[in-house]
Amino acid sequence: MNKKKKKGQSHSTRPSTGVAPRWVQFTPEEVEAVIVELAKKGYPPSMIGVILRDQYGVPLAKIVVGQKIQEVLKKHDVKLVLPEDLYNLIRRAVNLRNHLAVHPKDTHSLKGLIEIESKIHRLAKYYKRVGKIPKDWSYKPEEASVLVSQPLYRLESSE
Repeated sequence: MNKKKKKGQSHSTRPSTGVAPRWVQFTPEEVEAVIVELAKKGYPPSMIGVILRDQYGVPLAKIVVGQKIQEVLKKHDVKLVLPEDLYNLIRRAVNLRNHLAVHPKDTHSLKGLIEIESKIHRLAKYYKRVGKIPKDWSYKPEEASVLVSQPLYRLESSE
């Protein structure tokens, strides 16, 4: 007797990557303008996608515009200082260091900090290899809080 354990399917499904649905009220140019405007306000790409979905009714930027949010930002010369996942890990490490400054005997958090910094080093190694960050970039815990306090985006000047 073959009994299969089936898992539930209660998660939401992503929209198909074909043509934009008829109910989307915005043109690709309008969506691009919103993406650039939100980026200039300091929202990361993942948050821009959530805002587009929840407030503007755009299910996926890629099916409306034809490009990913990152590609739209690159086209408009708005560049991330660091890749978003690396930036988020560094932010977590800074918060944990601040916590450990107040609670130095919290060994569980210390272990978590070691794991997060290990992830940072592995991810940085990958991004150096693919050219998303400079080859000479390195994670320095002393400078990380300054890095996190700076804006997420850098506007490229067209020369």
